[in-house]
Amino acid sequence: MIYSSEHFSISLLQPKDALQLNKLLVSNTERFIRFLPKTLEENTTLESTQYYIKRKIKSAKKRNEFVFIIHDKHSIDIIGMIILKNLDWKIKKGEFAYCIGKRFKGKGLMSKAIKATTNYVIEELGLETLQILSHKTNLSSVNTALGSGFEWQATLKDEFKPLNKAPLDMELFEFSRPDRF
Repeated sequence: MIYSSEHFSISLLQPKDALQLNKLLVSNTERFIRFLPKTLEENTTLESTQYYIKRKIKSAKKRNEFVFIIHDKHSIDIIGMIILKNLDWKIKKGEFAYCIGKRFKGKGLMSKAIKATTNYVIEELGLETLQILSHKTNLSSVNTALGSGFEWQATLKDEFKPLNKAPLDMELFEFSRPDRF
């Protein structure tokens, strides 16, 4: 476990998470489809989620990508996930992608989870700069980035291509290690 509070805990993805992760992703497909299409495509059945978890655990061991799971402390539910991706160990930079289930949206939990995961990634993994990309209309994500201490840097033109849609401009938010010069 990398973090625990009164309401939720955060841990690296584990095989035992398969059923609850699949439940989160399948039950929130409509909510997540625009910005997490690949993750959803890889988790359509329990079996595909089990395979996804095996691949992501291997990826974490190789330090290519890390998936963190947010567990509700009052049930067995997984309420969200945070993916640390696009890692560049030479310049100590990575990017967060995240989602939270509809029932838990708007409670500030994801901002707290991003703050806790940011601390872990900086202190334990040694990254110095973290990024979040969000579309300006995804106000929940923008508010999560800002509420987690990330600062807006730029608008990136045609940065993201949703399934069967035109490319979207994305807002870049960044957090740098406080003692970084």
